[in-house]
Amino acid sequence: MITLNEFMWTHSMNTMKEKRGVSVCSKVCFAIGGAPYQITGSALGFFLQIYLLDVVQLEPFYASIILFSGRVWDAVTDPTVGFLVSRSPRTRHGRMMPWIVLSTPFAVLSYFLIWVVPPVEKGKVVWYLFFYCMFQSLQTCFHVPYSALTMFISTEQKERDSATAYRMTIEVLGTVLGTAIQGQIVGGANAPCITHSNFSNEIYNVTQISAAAAANVSHVTLEDTKRAYMLASGVISIIYILCAAVLFVGVREQEAERCVKEERCLTFIEGLKLLQKHGPYVKLVMGFLFTSLAFMLMEGNFALFLTYTLGLRDDFQNILLVIMLSGTLTIPLWQLFLTRFGKKTAVYVGILWAVPFMILVVCIESDLIVTYIVAVSSGASVAAAFLLPWSMLPDAVDDYKVQNPKSQGHEAIFYSFYVFFTKFASGVSLGISTLSLHLQSVSLPACLTLHLSHSPPVSLSTLSLHLQSVSLPACLTLHLSHSPPVSRSTLSLHSVPPTCLTGHLQPLQCYVSRACVQPKSVNLTLSLLVSAAPVSLIILGLLIFRSYPINEERRRENRIRLHAMLQ
Repeated sequence: MITLNEFMWTHSMNTMKEKRGVSVCSKVCFAIGGAPYQITGSALGFFLQIYLLDVVQLEPFYASIILFSGRVWDAVTDPTVGFLVSRSPRTRHGRMMPWIVLSTPFAVLSYFLIWVVPPVEKGKVVWYLFFYCMFQSLQTCFHVPYSALTMFISTEQKERDSATAYRMTIEVLGTVLGTAIQGQIVGGANAPCITHSNFSNEIYNVTQISAAAAANVSHVTLEDTKRAYMLASGVISIIYILCAAVLFVGVREQEAERCVKEERCLTFIEGLKLLQKHGPYVKLVMGFLFTSLAFMLMEGNFALFLTYTLGLRDDFQNILLVIMLSGTLTIPLWQLFLTRFGKKTAVYVGILWAVPFMILVVCIESDLIVTYIVAVSSGASVAAAFLLPWSMLPDAVDDYKVQNPKSQGHEAIFYSFYVFFTKFASGVSLGISTLSLHLQSVSLPACLTLHLSHSPPVSLSTLSLHLQSVSLPACLTLHLSHSPPVSRSTLSLHSVPPTCLTGHLQPLQCYVSRACVQPKSVNLTLSLLVSAAPVSLIILGLLIFRSYPINEERRRENRIRLHAMLQ
């Protein structure tokens, strides 16, 4: 028989265990598990397009197909994996952890092969399309269960919010780390920019331009660049494996909350219908869809804006690093802010904080000190954009459980659809940016004259390389000094695009890859993409948040009702 003292001791120990909650070590290990997604994402986001165009030397059309198809495939796999995870049986390691462990080695292998240039010329497009889509699928098999793991760390909302803050800090550091590793290793092997003549001139001095082009694509430099990309991908792959191992060893996935007796397992379609009818979740996702699109639009074009519009080519990497470091340092401050003033207030203050700096950066002249001040201030808003969605998603899931007590075990579906919309926003921002730059075009004059001097000699292969980046008008005249005449048929044998030889007037796109300067129309477009467009999207997203019904009082009521349901 248990004595009164034994009963009181057991009860006090259980109470202390509940109060102790999740240890700091477990929260840190959980947070480290989020680093691979951000490290690989930042490396791919900043460098994959340049890699495909300048290193692999794919045509822009095929590079666009690879990038867009990969984003679309990545978005489609999220709800699919979320459904499979929600239906997977629980093992002794939990329900989420097996997905994370089993997908890691294959994801690492496919990521490494993305940065390998295959020896075959005709199969390059298939190679990169296959391994890019394969990596996105395997990364989803890691990230969706990891995101849903937030619900299985603890039943206490404070513990989840705290773990989310740790996670956001590590993920922002992961973004910095991925950019730093890829940038520092590859930066030493990057070729300098190409100096182009004025885009509106009728006479082009091809000698200087084509000689610079030939120097930048030399065999030695290109091979060095290929090795640099492989080395960077190898380092990131090792970090990926280490982070997954720390997550597996340091985090214990708790059992799902015990459901009420009358619980009935719903099908995926039934759960999806209830999810779509749950107003708070829909408003939360739609609000963050527009705000995420705003920040992704700015993120995707800010490097180009700094390089060309502000002329800070030598400092843009440091400015981006300052933004991410500022975001990392302010995440704990935002955690304290939302704890004291509430999450909805934190959304308005945190996201609106970036608006005046988005406007300021396009209104001032190019000034390095002012740009750094803007970078530090903008980083604080980036931190809020990172932290708040993942801190508010568990609230929407808990509210769904309270409103639908017979529908349990669909946490992965909630998280997978949010990730889906986030990736959809990323794909839309990429498409908008590319389309906007391509729509800025000028027409060449009716007759184009190319002057080729005797020294240094310019080969036909070098000339054709340069001509591939322009569209020639109907009348083409080549002035060759001390050189044999060159006919159009000869040019066609040296890979000059057929459209350049037909006499049909084609528009010349203003944005020129690897150019030292860009036309004014491109600079104006970049200014709009980092200021006016993001500000408009932020305002639209915050208007949606006005109708978001879960405030601090409702959160407390949901917590009480959930505890009552589990008794």
